[in-house]
Amino acid sequence: MGWLQGEVALITGGGSGLGWALVERFIEEGAQVAVLQRSKAKVDALNEHFGGKVLAIEGDVASYADNVRAVNATVERFGKLDCFVGNAGIWDHYADIVNTSGEQLEKAFDEIMGINTKSLILGAKAALDELVKSEGSIIFTLSNSALYSAGGGPVYTASKHAGVGVMKELAYELAPKVRVNAVAPSGMNVNIKGAASLGQENVGLLDARDPEKIARGMPLNFLPEPEEMTGSYVLLASRQNNRPLTGVLINAECGLGIRGLRQPRAGFFDE
Repeated sequence: MGWLQGEVALITGGGSGLGWALVERFIEEGAQVAVLQRSKAKVDALNEHFGGKVLAIEGDVASYADNVRAVNATVERFGKLDCFVGNAGIWDHYADIVNTSGEQLEKAFDEIMGINTKSLILGAKAALDELVKSEGSIIFTLSNSALYSAGGGPVYTASKHAGVGVMKELAYELAPKVRVNAVAPSGMNVNIKGAASLGQENVGLLDARDPEKIARGMPLNFLPEPEEMTGSYVLLASRQNNRPLTGVLINAECGLGIRGLRQPRAGFFDE
């Protein structure tokens, strides 16, 4: 018997990376799962791999109408909604303010904030009535960039810092009916794509970076697989394991906060 037996979850950006791992894990834990995914190819891949176990809906997380359509389809198929996971996101490949033009920054702000931040508010609003009925929960995927610098450029970092504020405000507004929490993963072995407005839509995080070098930069000295991040989401979604937590950010960043990204390790464990 899984921790999410009988629950219904809607996960955005579930067609790859962490989102795909969450779909797999939630199903293993007994949940019925719907996915809102922009890419038709990824929707097709979800249907091919999971068959009838997943309801895959093509749509844009930054569109309120598409979020409403996804919630309605989820409830029509499964009868209710217990958990909304706002997981979709894009990166900016460290598009810093010095070397990025003002015009690029202007366009990138609208795109990245739309996908990474506005989508959290619109998705939560679309799911709200059903989550109040079920007294369910909301979980947002953030990033170590929600807390620290050097994980991206100013636009990406702003989008993830803003996500913390969205989570806290919604936790306040929706208590006691709906719990609202977030997970802030470190970098993972996931080839997250960049912003189209920066010409990065076909460039993944790992395309030009050595995963082993990234791993050596982590205090825990490994680059997590996306599957290794899913336990925090199960905890937050589980009614049995989590009634007390709302307004909580699980900082799943492999120890970055204990010394940051750029400081060398010292002591007996140096290699």
